[in-house]
Amino acid sequence: MSTSTPSKVPDIALRDGTTIPQLGFGVFQIPPEDTVETVVRAFQAGYRHIDTAAAYGNEAEVGQAIHAAGLQREDVFITTKCFNDDHGHQKAKQAFKRSLEKLEMDYVDLYLIHWPVPSTDLYVETWQAFIELEQEGLVRSIGVSNFQPPHLARIAEETGVEPTINQIELHPQFQQAGLRREHADRGILTEAWSPLAQGQVLDDETITGLAEKHEKSAGQIVLRWHIQLGNIVFPKSVTPERIEENFDIFDFHLTDEDMGAIEALDAGERIGPDPDTFVRP
Repeated sequence: MSTSTPSKVPDIALRDGTTIPQLGFGVFQIPPEDTVETVVRAFQAGYRHIDTAAAYGNEAEVGQAIHAAGLQREDVFITTKCFNDDHGHQKAKQAFKRSLEKLEMDYVDLYLIHWPVPSTDLYVETWQAFIELEQEGLVRSIGVSNFQPPHLARIAEETGVEPTINQIELHPQFQQAGLRREHADRGILTEAWSPLAQGQVLDDETITGLAEKHEKSAGQIVLRWHIQLGNIVFPKSVTPERIEENFDIFDFHLTDEDMGAIEALDAGERIGPDPDTFVRP
């Protein structure tokens, strides 16, 4: 297996000077016992960007998959996240140490605050711990997930440091144009979780029509839409054929008309929790 990042996946520059592969592989809801085999398949398909989290319970298996695939640490971009129970300066640092030990790594490429949890009002303190972890060389880049504009403004104002990335729910039915504009104004990149709306958009007539037009699957059409918007996106699957299919989205281009047709599908409807109120499942 090649140990170099496949050239067809664009690398996007972050505000801190590092880069991130625009297409990655997500391991949310993949059971630990299936994670090593599934992530190795993703590596074989060409992925070099893996998105995990402490809350997913499979960080250790992601680390094991890198070894099983025969890859070097520097060949893979690894994201993990600090969950809601670990907000606060010291707790966040301790949580990061646990993640690093599970991954069996000396550093992670990107560390995210998983949710803002405004009810505990500790996300600024947590962000300060992240800044220190980056200064200590344990994290290459720091960011957030599910932050709303007021949360982004507050951490920047109180610490002087903007996130590199905000990972948010984003798919054709929930496009978050206003939040994406906020990101652009602040120099924050947008990452999309649940990019296929848990499959809900794949039977939409507009998507299936574009799939027929381009001789691609409905999933490939939606993922290509994300790529052309400039989103960082990481589909997940445990099916070998789907893992490969989701990676094969760089040999066609959606027209402006195609992009407009998908834009018209925005219903402003979340399928996930509200970031202003979510604490835990």
